[in-house]
Amino acid sequence: MAMFKPDAVRPEAYRGFERPLPEWFRGAALGIFVHWGPYSVPAWAEPTGELGAVPRERWFAHNPYAEWYANTIRIEGSPAHEHQQTVHGGAPYDRFLDEWKAEEFDPDEVLAVVAATGAGYFIPTTKHHDGVTLWDAPGTDGRNTVARGPQRDLIGAFAEATRAAGLRFGVYYSGGLDWHFSDLPPIEHDDDPAPDDLAYAEYAHDHVIDLIERYSPDVLWGDIRWPAAGIEPGPKSLAHAFRAFYDAVPDGVVNDRWGESHWDFRTSEYVHGTAVEVGEAWENCRGIGLSFGHNRNETSEHLLSADDAVRLLVDVVSRGGNLLLNIGLEASGRIPDLQRRTLEGIGEWNSRYGHAVFGAHPEERLQPSDEPWLRWTRSGEEIHAVTDQRGRIRLPDPDGVVDEATARIGESPVSAMRVDGAILVETEDAATPIAISFRPRI
Repeated sequence: MAMFKPDAVRPEAYRGFERPLPEWFRGAALGIFVHWGPYSVPAWAEPTGELGAVPRERWFAHNPYAEWYANTIRIEGSPAHEHQQTVHGGAPYDRFLDEWKAEEFDPDEVLAVVAATGAGYFIPTTKHHDGVTLWDAPGTDGRNTVARGPQRDLIGAFAEATRAAGLRFGVYYSGGLDWHFSDLPPIEHDDDPAPDDLAYAEYAHDHVIDLIERYSPDVLWGDIRWPAAGIEPGPKSLAHAFRAFYDAVPDGVVNDRWGESHWDFRTSEYVHGTAVEVGEAWENCRGIGLSFGHNRNETSEHLLSADDAVRLLVDVVSRGGNLLLNIGLEASGRIPDLQRRTLEGIGEWNSRYGHAVFGAHPEERLQPSDEPWLRWTRSGEEIHAVTDQRGRIRLPDPDGVVDEATARIGESPVSAMRVDGAILVETEDAATPIAISFRPRI
């Protein structure tokens, strides 16, 4: 599969889909992801660590992803299994679908918070690995949010609110796993089997076609891979779905989690798969916390603060990527308070310094550093130094790339001088990273 694989190769049958990356996506810098499903009712996982930092032999039984709850509770001896037995009496997972009411869900309010961050696109989960669809998808026999639980087309509500807020709309769809459709044992290792048969491939194909026809998404964001039986071109193949997508949305984009087939951009996740963060277009995705789905066990120590999130966003953009930052809605439909605080902090920073990330590209002539923390970007005719230094700031520029006489912070000029191959800038103490902008000299 192409996911996380730096040397992935497009098969000949899929090379016809290659195209220049649309400028709207390249310049967006920030997208907001949302995971929401029956797993938001128990909202439980062990906050063990980030993907890529937890040993793989521990990952599945101690999974920090609350959206994997339906898998983790089936692993005998796992803490999630014990939690399900003691707290929920060993109830079947689908009980959470019926208990999920989304009684406080206001899509316009959610999207107002999202839009205030400056994000260019928004992507909700339409079907995660538990197989529950957030719209009345074909073939689900009522196992969806229109017939049960919230009794509402949540994807339609998100799509309308997203476009009303002026953002591009995308859809996440798990093609690689469906724990309800297949009768496979729980996943405990990376090489455990996943559904690959023709029946599932056609079922998933029909879902993706339905999403395209109903919602015309700007982003098709697959996950894990695509069932092997659906890769070879044919009337219900992945190639057919991609053709339908680009016919409907010519400037749409597709990620790289559809098996080794086609992609417009690569993806990494937390600190896993970072080998793809070079060369072609890429996007790093992660939760504000350690989980994508809401996890009631997470505290502020497990979550990115606003400053953490700003540094991550700037770092990703300075290296040529986008950041897809996830929120996990509570079962009621509310954004958890700690996650909202981070989003609001991102918005406050971007309201002053967003010119350093939106529409920006790497500035490769100037070197970043981690101590002190410093990143460089470029947009239009300006170069931006983003740093968390305070007071008198020293910015190495041995080749004289920037014109110190043009230094500004926000709209205000600031005093700067060149000394020994560096720019010294006098600033006031700030509680968050600042962006200092210059005109280039060369």
